[in-house]
Amino acid sequence: MVDRLRNAAEHLEAPTCPDCHIEMRWYRSELLADEPVPIIAHLFVCPHCKRAAQADTIFKAAQVPPEKLSAPRFLAHAP
Repeated sequence: MVDRLRNAAEHLEAPTCPDCHIEMRWYRSELLADEPVPIIAHLFVCPHCKRAAQADTIFKAAQVPPEKLSAPRFLAHAP
């Protein structure tokens, strides 16, 4: 999950404050949803007027075949 946050933040452009017309500073990122598709919210704050803004990163769902997982998954069957 940390890798997802780091990669999402690297490819993100900071928004411009609509009042001051300067680039906002990154404040923090947080995971909004993990299932069915991961969504990360990036929060920005204007250093001059303290206005906040949010930019979301939505990841594409990656389907990995069970034999490619790092640990084997066993299917459970109900009797």
